[in-house]
Amino acid sequence: MSIKLTASALAIAAVAATSAAARDQIQIAGSSTVLPYATIVAEAFGENFDFPTPVVEGGGSGAGRKKMCEGVGENTIDIANSSSRIKQSDIDLCASNGVNEIMEVRIGYDGIVFASDINGPDFAFTPADWYNALAAKVVVDGKLVDNTYATWDQVNPDLPAQDIQAFIPGTKHGTREVFDVKVLEAGCEATGAFEMFKEANGGDKKAAEKACIALRTDGRSVDIDGDYTETLARLDANPQSIGVFGLSFYQNNTDKLAVATMDGVVPSTESIATGEYPVSRPLFFYVKTAHLGVIPGLQEYIDFFVSDEIAGPDGPLAEYGLVSDPELAKTQDMVANAVPMGALN
Repeated sequence: MSIKLTASALAIAAVAATSAAARDQIQIAGSSTVLPYATIVAEAFGENFDFPTPVVEGGGSGAGRKKMCEGVGENTIDIANSSSRIKQSDIDLCASNGVNEIMEVRIGYDGIVFASDINGPDFAFTPADWYNALAAKVVVDGKLVDNTYATWDQVNPDLPAQDIQAFIPGTKHGTREVFDVKVLEAGCEATGAFEMFKEANGGDKKAAEKACIALRTDGRSVDIDGDYTETLARLDANPQSIGVFGLSFYQNNTDKLAVATMDGVVPSTESIATGEYPVSRPLFFYVKTAHLGVIPGLQEYIDFFVSDEIAGPDGPLAEYGLVSDPELAKTQDMVANAVPMGALN
């Protein structure tokens, strides 16, 4: 496949030509959720193609996108893995550093699950339960007050009388962004707190959304800046706690974890594929198009990643827990033609 080189691509080619040892290994960083999928693909790519195995690192979705946007050249990464969609601020940062075209590749879907020790009680949550458990301010008797709930049954009498102790993804993780929107903000609206925040801020919707995701600081909610293995270690040390995980991680640790329902739905590949499970999200990686045709194997890698054999419903990513994208064929066509993403909508 021939690719027309942009001015940026020609610039990196010039740098490569004058370098004593141009980089021949694809460099990838970003989401800890996408990391195991990308690692599976990178290893298979190295085994099946005449290119070195790509280097895949974690660090979080936001950190990966920031690294991708540092500029164009062999000293910058080629791909950013992300468990949340790129932000306009990322695109603006990229543009300011000469990264003018980005390809958005949706690889499939994952769910965010709420799991506890396998030997503990069962939990059936709603977003309102999580908001009332973790929010800094909650509605009591028609007023917004500081959150003093100590046990889950105080939040909802149908829940176990277990201390509230939650380990959630830190703010640099894409999982946290989805948790904020689909759990905390949804729960905030369900309890009536959103309208009260909005009224208190003169009708400012953005201010109300910010207030909805403000969490208590008394130790009931703990941010985990590492990956899901760190969250699992925290649960092992404190069995009377709840952790937030990706579906695939839970599915690979069912001997240790019991998963909760959300709005009465059990998280599974089937309930996510149908849209029934409410806390799911698409997974992406973002490609610096200026590096296509310059970094050896980059086009071949992304073609391979979204192929039916890899990302399809019968591929190794689905076996690991990825929910295959029903519109995978469209992604394959877009990738084959190196189509950059348009404006965010």
